[in-house]
Amino acid sequence: MDPLLNLTQLIPTKTLCPNEAPGSPGSQDGPSFRDLFQRALQEVDNDERAAAQEARNLMTGQGTDMHSAILAVQKAEVSFNTMMAVRSKLVDAYREVMRMQM
Repeated sequence: MDPLLNLTQLIPTKTLCPNEAPGSPGSQDGPSFRDLFQRALQEVDNDERAAAQEARNLMTGQGTDMHSAILAVQKAEVSFNTMMAVRSKLVDAYREVMRMQM
């Protein structure tokens, strides 16, 4: 997942009907949050694997471009840090919901 991607491109928006509640079962037209999150995790994993492969190629002499290896490692680091920030926000939101009194 490209961390510089505009969020409006990542999460499709739709207008809710006046009689449709945001959490109702029939209100899901696009991908679920779970699907979006799994796709983002898969992209982070792909970035990590690509960075490891680039570093391995550079160390064994198969890769001749040091810049692409460094760029791949930096991209993996940024995407991992972004994923960890999202995870922290999700945990904070969960804790806040659990503190709410009914």
